[in-house]
Amino acid sequence: MKLVNNFRKRWHSEGGYRQFLVIAFPLILSTGALSVQHFVDRMFLSWYSPEAIAAAMPAGMLNFCIMSLFIGTAGYVNTFVAQYFGAGEKNRIGPVVWQGLYISVLGGLGIMLLIPLAEPIFRLVDHDRTIQQLEVEYFSILCLGAGPMIASTALAGFFSGRGRTWPVMWVNILATGLNLILDYVLVFGLWGFPEMGIRGAGIATVLAGVFSLVVYIPLVCRPLYDGKYHTLKGWRFEKELFLRLLRFGFPSGVQFFLDMSGFTVFILLIGHLGTVSLAATNIAFNISTLSFMPMIGSSIAISVLVGQYLGKNQPEMATTSVYSGFHLTFGYMFVIALAYLFIPELFVLPFAAGADPAGFAEIYRLTVLLLRFVAIYSVFDTMNLVFASAIKGAGDTRYVMFAIIITSALVLVTPTYLGVMVMGWGVMVSWINVSAYVIVLSIVFLLRFLGGKWKSMRVIETRDC
Repeated sequence: MKLVNNFRKRWHSEGGYRQFLVIAFPLILSTGALSVQHFVDRMFLSWYSPEAIAAAMPAGMLNFCIMSLFIGTAGYVNTFVAQYFGAGEKNRIGPVVWQGLYISVLGGLGIMLLIPLAEPIFRLVDHDRTIQQLEVEYFSILCLGAGPMIASTALAGFFSGRGRTWPVMWVNILATGLNLILDYVLVFGLWGFPEMGIRGAGIATVLAGVFSLVVYIPLVCRPLYDGKYHTLKGWRFEKELFLRLLRFGFPSGVQFFLDMSGFTVFILLIGHLGTVSLAATNIAFNISTLSFMPMIGSSIAISVLVGQYLGKNQPEMATTSVYSGFHLTFGYMFVIALAYLFIPELFVLPFAAGADPAGFAEIYRLTVLLLRFVAIYSVFDTMNLVFASAIKGAGDTRYVMFAIIITSALVLVTPTYLGVMVMGWGVMVSWINVSAYVIVLSIVFLLRFLGGKWKSMRVIETRDC
């Protein structure tokens, strides 16, 4: 009874469960839609051929890894908007969104310049020749859509930073629906379109990203928003604000980039263990996005609440909101982890449904085993995302960046390289490294949060400490 009463009290209190869910629920559905998109995309490719699914993850992760540097930087608009909104400086919201868009233009152009380097990059990785060719095709196509995806992240920050997250959800759901339809049509060649395999999957992803940007632009530029937030009036480049966004946002982008880099290098190294190990690892990571991506929505909500309360100069309420988010997110993840442990076959079956039974049998067996690792580290990943997002919402992005650099190098990349390339150990030891990486990182961010230094930090001009 006491537990129920405490829950009810926490539900209705400021910074409690209800306030968290009002912001988080649409974001959870939004990022959940993206996880479904990735899941179904990889599922179609596993039906198409083992080579296609083996190539999709390394090429897709490498592309997203590079893009994450700019997504993390431009997406930090979210924190600026939250703190401006909390401080009542609403006329500064539009200008900071525009600075994020300028970053997205630079990022999109820079990533397109990597297309001619795709072949030598994947030749260096030295996967099977057939897989290399597919990796180059997929990577090159995804690079064309980088700019719109980065820009959409900045524009989404206009809504999520103010705690108005439903538009973000609807845009992502519509884009996901478009992507899934195009995926099926272009991968297998339906309705008069040619069968394009992995190239079709890449084109579908790019078109969905363009669609998101096209929808966001008129939503953000409505006259009502321009009058209140200067979403059109604030279009000018502001050197000081741009540099401030870079000062706090770039470490966030580097952190995102390095985090993705660690996993990308991991995937590329696993490729040296053969197609079965690579395909099973790809599928296991893809399944993990079903739990991981909704947590991204929760982490964004936590960052927003921290930013808004710090903008109001209420750090203790920020702390309360972080723990409210952690309680609910941990409960969700614990249930998913139990499912990974006790019914892993349920998650692998969709990949096996359209695949050749003989060719997929060994991949199936190994994927089921790898999901045990996912179950263990996913619980700790809750701490990782929640407490990292909390301190990033205050502006403590440099600490997060350096924590990722050190932990990734010492716990994930170096041990995996030595295990695969030097010692010749198998995929199991490599997955132990992944689990250790997530666990260590979660403890590092928890300790930083408990230290409380983030409570005195601000990113906006009038609150800068």
